[in-house]
Amino acid sequence: MPPVSMPAGPLPNGAPRSPASLVSAAPDKSRSDTCSYLPDLCAPMAVLGVVLLAELLAITLTLARQNHWISFFADLGSISVVLQWLALSSAAVLCGLRRWLAPLPLRRGSLLAFAALLLNILLVSEALYWIGYLSAPGAAFEAWLPADHGFFVARNLAVGGVIAGGMLRYFYVSGQWQRNVRREAQARIHALQARIRPHFLFNSMNTIASLTRSNPAAAEQAVEDLADLFRASLADSRQQITLADELEIARVYERMERQRLGERLEVRWDVAALPGTALLPSLSIQPLLENAIYHGIERMAGPGVVEISGRHEGGMLRIVVSNPLPAAGAAAARSGHQMALDNIRERLGLAFGDEAGLDIEMNADRFNATLRFPCRFDKG
Repeated sequence: MPPVSMPAGPLPNGAPRSPASLVSAAPDKSRSDTCSYLPDLCAPMAVLGVVLLAELLAITLTLARQNHWISFFADLGSISVVLQWLALSSAAVLCGLRRWLAPLPLRRGSLLAFAALLLNILLVSEALYWIGYLSAPGAAFEAWLPADHGFFVARNLAVGGVIAGGMLRYFYVSGQWQRNVRREAQARIHALQARIRPHFLFNSMNTIASLTRSNPAAAEQAVEDLADLFRASLADSRQQITLADELEIARVYERMERQRLGERLEVRWDVAALPGTALLPSLSIQPLLENAIYHGIERMAGPGVVEISGRHEGGMLRIVVSNPLPAAGAAAARSGHQMALDNIRERLGLAFGDEAGLDIEMNADRFNATLRFPCRFDKG
């Protein structure tokens, strides 16, 4: 389902609407029928991996060639020089061509990548041979490189072609596996989102129904707010939204509940220090506010305060939603909160892995839900 855009203009109560929509994110553009499986070999960890793999291959080839240990290190040095130059230059070629190869059809892009690697191996082998020949002629040259020019180049092309073909195949299989993992995670997110939507709709409709007779004007405004909220709820659940948009969704929901509960509900916001462009799964904060109202404020005889605070430290965001406990006790509050909490916890895990989570703390008079997740931004 494509992102659902909201009409331009302010919200019914005059609050500014998000410029694009309450939900905005870019879909996954990777496709299995293109050459988008090539990794980013410019990344520092990727460069380190290339260096280590080339050195391991050099050690393996040296051990396979030797019958004794006398010339092992000299042979290892010469092979390492050749392999490191070939490996790093090939990584640089793939890094430079990646943006142009990615949108090409799979077969054409893969053949072009393989041809570019072979051409690089040919050129680097020629350069190494002539540099060695000119700088160390005679016996010194033969101690490092084969005297037969054609054999040296052909050997490098043969070995490099086998390795390049194997690595491209590995990159493709790895890319397919990662894509399948993402699709499975997206399917689970869809299922979780489908579970939260009916619950969200029923509670919102109950709010509107309670206002229909007592305050028709407020009921009309609540219907308009519900339309805004449901646009966010029906958006593509594979996407993440900005923290500013998620907080706006929660504030629209707060306005709906204020129409119903009046002075019984007070929400104190302390989120000004949070980066509004940070990404998180949609409907992560609003359900916490919804539970705080329905299982906290609504069950109290008098007014109550819901506190929403956040802080940014060490690359992590922590948002706490705190509500007073009803007189029924902690056990009733725990059973009422559990479904939404499990839903949010699982969606955070699918989006951020073990770095994110939802922590629960309950004391004598308050229920605290702490949302924690890494601070990540849309890379465009």
